[in-house]
Amino acid sequence: MKLKEFKLFFSESLSESYPKTEVDSFFFILMEEKLRLQRIDTVLNPDFLIDAATVVALKIILERLQKEEPIQYILGKTEFYGLPFLVDKNTLIPRPETEELVEWILSEIEEIQGENQKTPLAILDIGTGTGCIPVTLAKNTVNTVITAIDISATALRIAKKNAVLNAVPVNFIRQDILKTTQLPQKYDVIVSNPPYVRELEKVEISANVLANEPHLALFVPDKNPLLFYNKIADLAKQQLNESGILFFEINQYLGKETVKMLEEKGFQNIQLKKDLFGNDRMLLCRLPKLAL
Repeated sequence: MKLKEFKLFFSESLSESYPKTEVDSFFFILMEEKLRLQRIDTVLNPDFLIDAATVVALKIILERLQKEEPIQYILGKTEFYGLPFLVDKNTLIPRPETEELVEWILSEIEEIQGENQKTPLAILDIGTGTGCIPVTLAKNTVNTVITAIDISATALRIAKKNAVLNAVPVNFIRQDILKTTQLPQKYDVIVSNPPYVRELEKVEISANVLANEPHLALFVPDKNPLLFYNKIADLAKQQLNESGILFFEINQYLGKETVKMLEEKGFQNIQLKKDLFGNDRMLLCRLPKLAL
């Protein structure tokens, strides 16, 4: 089958399920993945012949896309902060908003280390999933020691593979943070993107996310939406070093509530930040310096 014929077939098959821009994106991703053709190649070589076996493989993927299965799960990988990451249905697919959080963390680390930081910075990621946060931090920093925690053994297997894939050292620990009374050590930076979507917000979640991504990593009870934030903040109070920083990715509807909770626990210099879509999405706070 010629490339232009398959592109027409592909587009028509998905036109009722996805917007054209997304269909085009799927097509170009698959052409690069299966045929090593860049976007420009597909334009310049419309008569390129796709062999029968590849057409069959592409049609199988097409069928999965028609069922609204995320293309990241179909291919078993995605990109985050310019780095390759393996994904499967035991892990959330990393989001662009989390890239913004990582960018913020990196800027703060650079500032800390610019103040003649000699000892390695100890960093902890809680609820690591694919490991996208700690692996990216490890890849883009020096003189840091990074640990990551998750309750899911299957997610940790993926996270460990991603550390190997990106050739960085990260210490992974299986642990239920809600049952944790003490963290492994003191840290300079603690970051978490925990479950924060309330059950009542399920109506806002796209069907393919609900059907495919792990609910354990997404949802919290309506009556206790700050469940993880409360617990992690309490642990951070005990085990952040002096002037240590706590970062959270948060529920866009609960920014004020999260800030108030942290203020009541004694955190200072709380900064609430919006993502590229204009939603309250992340925050930074610090422990007060000890009086001399």
